[in-house]
Amino acid sequence: MKVIRKLGSSFSPSIKDALSGSSQEKKLPDDPQKNIFSQYQENDFEPFTQDELTAKWIEFLDKMADRPSLCSALSNVPEITDGNKLLLKIGNSVQEEDIRQIKPELVSWLRKELRNSGIEIITKLEKNESERVIFSDSEKLQMMMQKNPVLNEFKQKFNLDFHD
Repeated sequence: MKVIRKLGSSFSPSIKDALSGSSQEKKLPDDPQKNIFSQYQENDFEPFTQDELTAKWIEFLDKMADRPSLCSALSNVPEITDGNKLLLKIGNSVQEEDIRQIKPELVSWLRKELRNSGIEIITKLEKNESERVIFSDSEKLQMMMQKNPVLNEFKQKFNLDFHD
């Protein structure tokens, strides 16, 4: 009895042939783009400037235009520190969470676009120093007199006084 093997997509390798070392696996031709990309990811450490980073950062933000909270979180362009590390200053923990969710995609995109597989993003939470809230009338007047010293003359001329 003669066995006819059909070559093509339904061909399955023979265990007997594999054990004897005469396996006839059909190898697919290598995809040159795939090899270039995988080679790039492991070996590319091309230097980049702050201007190049800014341009790519804005390009990424344009792709995220449908997500305003994320765009707000990414509104500050990071600073390049220690070679490939990017320091991104953010304002609050909500922004930090938004960035944490998009970070893998963002880092991967930046690595590919800037041809540098060593890029890392580090977030730094910076609390905005808010000015002290003025509560009393005399505090309000003091603040206004600092901005406009002529008010002090009016206070004295018209004998104005505030009691807390």
